[in-house]
Amino acid sequence: MTPQTSADAPGPGGAPSPFTDLDRPPLAAAALRRALLGGDGLWSELDVVARTGSTNTDLVDRVRRGAAREGTVLIAEEQTAGRGRLDRYWNAPPRSGLFLSFVLRPGPGVPQARWSWLPLLTGVATATALARIAGADTRLKWPNDLLAEVDGEERKIGGILAERTGGAEQDAVVVGVGINVSLRAAELPVPTAGSLALAGAHTTDRDPLVRAVLRSVERWYADWRAAGGDAGACGLQEVYAAGCATLGRAVRAELPGGRELVGEAVAVDGDGHLVLDTGGGVQRSVGAGDIVHLRPGR
Repeated sequence: MTPQTSADAPGPGGAPSPFTDLDRPPLAAAALRRALLGGDGLWSELDVVARTGSTNTDLVDRVRRGAAREGTVLIAEEQTAGRGRLDRYWNAPPRSGLFLSFVLRPGPGVPQARWSWLPLLTGVATATALARIAGADTRLKWPNDLLAEVDGEERKIGGILAERTGGAEQDAVVVGVGINVSLRAAELPVPTAGSLALAGAHTTDRDPLVRAVLRSVERWYADWRAAGGDAGACGLQEVYAAGCATLGRAVRAELPGGRELVGEAVAVDGDGHLVLDTGGGVQRSVGAGDIVHLRPGR
């Protein structure tokens, strides 16, 4: 579907105005552009749309048509078909979260085998930004979930989806970030979900949150690319491990093809894969799959 721009948001007589929920004001697109674009920075273009199916789907299509350069950012006030890993779909009330995607092109200076770090890099950058701006103690579940404590329980408050695209060359990665910001308990899609508000965040103002997340991604991406994608050399691997709630826990890895692997998550290796100790001195590396935490971390 065609995204509807903020300027086209319906008012009286049409769909609800963006101002009907004063706890969830619309994003200030012009102010975000002034703050984030220009100079020698990463971000080259930023659009805020009132409603779309999926920001990732929209940007993947634009990349394939040659209509999106590196640093293009698309933010939606509402997503009706937001996509996660394993083709899972979800949605949330308008202006209740951060729903954004951006285009990265690491280039020939970074071996493509190291591009698997991009969703983990985005997780580190996002968690760092949320801690600084919202005071949220956010942890990372491998490979791409954001967790926070709500009512004494670990809940998922966000996720990250990275997709290789760009035609035959596959020279671009579209990274999507979805964060539940102001969702109330009655609005949660499943009991295991949470939000920044429910986790006791100091602020749910999305404008500074967007700025902080994108600036943090820009810094980490610059360091990672300067290191040729070496996550160890730029400090990314160490920081990810320090903030990873999966390490030190017994987990079940649900792998492609219906296979399962159970063991203790002991490390994240240089390729960003999760290393499991399956017993008897055997370690297995998991590059893709769904991870289920089987017991609390140590």
